[in-house]
Amino acid sequence: MDETHDATLAAELLRADWRKSTHSNPSGNCVELARLSARQVAVRNSRHPRGPVLICAPDEIAAFIQGAKDGQFDHLIR
Repeated sequence: MDETHDATLAAELLRADWRKSTHSNPSGNCVELARLSARQVAVRNSRHPRGPVLICAPDEIAAFIQGAKDGQFDHLIR
């Protein structure tokens, strides 16, 4: 990535509408998501809002959400 793209993405992440699940616990151990331009979705740890961010393509986030709805990740919390 070039510096212009990095600066544009950084600015977009700062003004993004970050959301977390209403099922999140009060200790702050949450995952937050924000919709970006080009339908991408940013994912971050709510405890580290200035930390690393994972950027997912529309198809990637759709597959993850459908998998979560289908219970494909339930074994991770048992």
